[in-house]
Amino acid sequence: MGEREPKYSSLGEDVYRSTTVPTTQSSGGVVDSFRRFIVGSSQPLSDVSEKETFIERGPLRRGVSADNHDVELKAVAAISVNGKSLAKNEKLCVEERVETSHGTVLVAVQGPRNKPAILTYHDLGLNHVANFQTFFNFSETKNLMSNFCIYHVNAPGQEEGAETLPEGFVYPTMDELSEQLIDVMAHFNLNRIIGLGAGVGANILARFAINYPEKVDGLILINTASTAAGWIEWGYQKLNARHLKSKGLGEGTLDYLMWHHFGRGYQERQHDLSQVYREYFVQHLNAKNLALFIDSYVQRSDLGIVRELDETKKDKVRRITVPVLNVVGAHSPHEDDTVTFNGRLDPTNSTWLKIQDCSMVLEEQPAKIVEAMRLFLQGLGFAINVSRRRLTSNASEG
Repeated sequence: MGEREPKYSSLGEDVYRSTTVPTTQSSGGVVDSFRRFIVGSSQPLSDVSEKETFIERGPLRRGVSADNHDVELKAVAAISVNGKSLAKNEKLCVEERVETSHGTVLVAVQGPRNKPAILTYHDLGLNHVANFQTFFNFSETKNLMSNFCIYHVNAPGQEEGAETLPEGFVYPTMDELSEQLIDVMAHFNLNRIIGLGAGVGANILARFAINYPEKVDGLILINTASTAAGWIEWGYQKLNARHLKSKGLGEGTLDYLMWHHFGRGYQERQHDLSQVYREYFVQHLNAKNLALFIDSYVQRSDLGIVRELDETKKDKVRRITVPVLNVVGAHSPHEDDTVTFNGRLDPTNSTWLKIQDCSMVLEEQPAKIVEAMRLFLQGLGFAINVSRRRLTSNASEG
């Protein structure tokens, strides 16, 4: 690549080589922290009825110490969502069903297939349309992505207009969902990919990179959980799955999905955008299929990765060896998860990036994500020839 332009120096090494370590937990742990948040008491949990009360009170709000704020981009305002719709644009992608060793998946291909591959994987309650279509239709994203071909993978039964999975269908585990990607790559004759995943999709892509690092150039992961589900999450998700199977999408499950994607206080911050997604969940979700997807996610295993700084020992531990851009929004309820994940990554090839003033980073701050992706892809060795507007950044510790 040519000489780096001075105006982008502020997004150089600080962005793609800095790292954080997870915050030290209080002696009471997450359960007592949750109790303090709900009822203002530091006494330990004592009985099952208390746990059930917590499960009924609402989703857990998480925070993270300001000392852990690694990189925060602030310069670009969120896009307007007036008149926004999640309606599927049939012209953007060509869809193909791919048979895998763990069932059939729908893959939507966007762009010329002779270009380097970016493979996306969506979050809970979403699919490639609801999670990625608006972002990839953003003008600056289209400019950048003209250098690549995008393969959008939909989890079984989660695609737009999916038929209800048959009674007794055994949904793939998280590891099996990641194994499906081998068959997807073989189907499209792909040798290597760049992964872009959100939430559940980020966890799936992380598993794939651990097992097949030779097939992954790099990962851009949003709201990533690297640990197994705690008992609070497990309880919420089991209740949600049970209600989805028996009664369809109820108000409690709908509220949970809104919290999962927007965090708390979203109606004041992003009223229009949140209404679009609330209406989408009500009108488009296949409740029984989503219940199976939730069950698979809540039963996920820990990624089992560790941060090993001793070069002589790195080959002896389970870790993610490919470069990782680990992204979260400042209002996301998954910030702690990303900090924990960051503490298990190699600081020489990973970055924790916190985007201010948003929870759904792809929807609310696409320009910042595009700029971060551009630098990340250039760092991987891809020649990105695009025009770009000036973007400044500020690193903040609070």
